[in-house]
Amino acid sequence: MVDRIALAPCNGMSPNGLVSRVAVGDCRNENDNAISICMGSTSADIEGKNDEMLKKYPIVAVNGCPNGCVNKILANKGIDVAGTVAVNEILEGFDVSARDPFRLDSEAEECVKIIKDELTKTINKIS
Repeated sequence: MVDRIALAPCNGMSPNGLVSRVAVGDCRNENDNAISICMGSTSADIEGKNDEMLKKYPIVAVNGCPNGCVNKILANKGIDVAGTVAVNEILEGFDVSARDPFRLDSEAEECVKIIKDELTKTINKIS
């Protein structure tokens, strides 16, 4: 059993990037063993100051789009992820979508709930 699981959300400027960040925030607030990682700080850390922290807990990458940037950034740091949630792929199976990269409407809030549920399942699998 692990103490904590780190959630690494997409920081991209797409509607699903926003869904990723809000879902991670909500999931973190509802799960005592979840923490979140700032991917901007992670990718900018060329000195490796964050490396020890990144290796402390299992990480779930939460990618907004098919580019998989979160996984790529972590791989470039030598970090293997414990799980990946692909927001765009998961939402394909539902009749809702986010349309704005800056604001959530009621449909985008439904997307957040779907992704948060998927994150909770992933956390439970890893724990």
